[in-house]
Amino acid sequence: MYFDFPTILVALTLFTGLVWLLDLMFLRRKRLPAGGEEPKEPMLVELSRSFFPVFLVVVLLRSFVIEPFRIPSGSMMPTLLIGDFILVNKFAYGLRLPVLETKVLDLGEPEQGDVVVFRFPENPRLDYIKRVVAVPGDEVYYRNKTILVNGKPMGQSPVGIYQGAGAGERFSGHLVGSELLGKVEHKIMMHPMAPDLNPGCRVLQEGPVKVPEGHYFVMGDNRDNSNDSRCWGFVPESHLRGRAMAIWMNWDSQRAGIVDWSRIGQVIE
Repeated sequence: MYFDFPTILVALTLFTGLVWLLDLMFLRRKRLPAGGEEPKEPMLVELSRSFFPVFLVVVLLRSFVIEPFRIPSGSMMPTLLIGDFILVNKFAYGLRLPVLETKVLDLGEPEQGDVVVFRFPENPRLDYIKRVVAVPGDEVYYRNKTILVNGKPMGQSPVGIYQGAGAGERFSGHLVGSELLGKVEHKIMMHPMAPDLNPGCRVLQEGPVKVPEGHYFVMGDNRDNSNDSRCWGFVPESHLRGRAMAIWMNWDSQRAGIVDWSRIGQVIE
């Protein structure tokens, strides 16, 4: 069942605000007795007056400042683990109206290496998180576990073997490397026996592709376990939700201890 929390939150804000405003402007006067004590507010008015400021603050924060997201899969390992809860900077790439997602103020564009949250192009109801590997105008290719942008391979160096726990234990034994993507150095994970492209991934089958204007090519850091631009194409600029900032909680019910306190507060690079 799809739960559209942003739309519900905006609807509650508008409803409680309207009830409070109508009572303040019209209905309250009718309740006032001549020279007597003001009667108790109707419960709906009282609740609306109490909750409207709370709803409004939450809508403004989620829409224009910071929004929380949860990482449900291992596609961004080892950078982000299953069960990480992250904060996303909502104004990094411009301010957008809640629900409508219409940009009202342009404040910047994604850069190569940014970790971004976006609405999945094939199902905009879903939020995905990946790393930008190529920006508009770039030519991108992926070959022998290496990203090539405009014909230049992005540098890699080996780090070691991944040893996972909890929900990420199934990735134990994967190779971990360090990759320089633009100005951002970050960790990646690979399975040496996996093909560069899964059979269902169609975008790079014929060779390099050029990123069109207003679009971005994104990939997961867990290179052989990620459904990304190699499979379904480019992310339109209009689908961007924001840039991942930091981890504020980690909760993995499959791991002993459940909460990994060491991850809380980590900045996402």
